[in-house]
Amino acid sequence: MPMPANEITDMIKAAIPDAKIEIEDLAGDGDHYKARVVSAAFAGLSRVRQHQMVYAALQGKMGGELHALALETAVE
Repeated sequence: MPMPANEITDMIKAAIPDAKIEIEDLAGDGDHYKARVVSAAFAGLSRVRQHQMVYAALQGKMGGELHALALETAVE
């Protein structure tokens, strides 16, 4: 079952409340998304750690309900 974009947004917001999130469905199938997440919480963190924060927010959905996520993070 595909994961709706708003569910991805809600999960990230729950973990990173100040995040500004843009989600794009790359294939129109609800399975392949591109996400841009901007947050002050990323300040001083490596890109890898920023991505780990976002993946942690998705609570293990990556590779399951959420097949592919091209992730871009930035500090606000």
